[in-house]
Amino acid sequence: MAMDAATIDLAAIGRLAKAMAFIAGETDPTTLALRKAAETQADADIKKARLAFLALKPGTRAAAFAFLQD
Repeated sequence: MAMDAATIDLAAIGRLAKAMAFIAGETDPTTLALRKAAETQADADIKKARLAFLALKPGTRAAAFAFLQD
């Protein structure tokens, strides 16, 4: 399934930002990108956050998703 700005849950982006802040730190570039996307809801910011998140190691992404399941 292709993801675009229309199918992304903005609340989930905010939760991912919180998870990444815990995992990687408040000043991590991915954390900052996710937080900005959640705040601005701009398509360009969402795209940057998505690309930054996908660039993470699979284990880091899995840990962030694990936070969302709790």
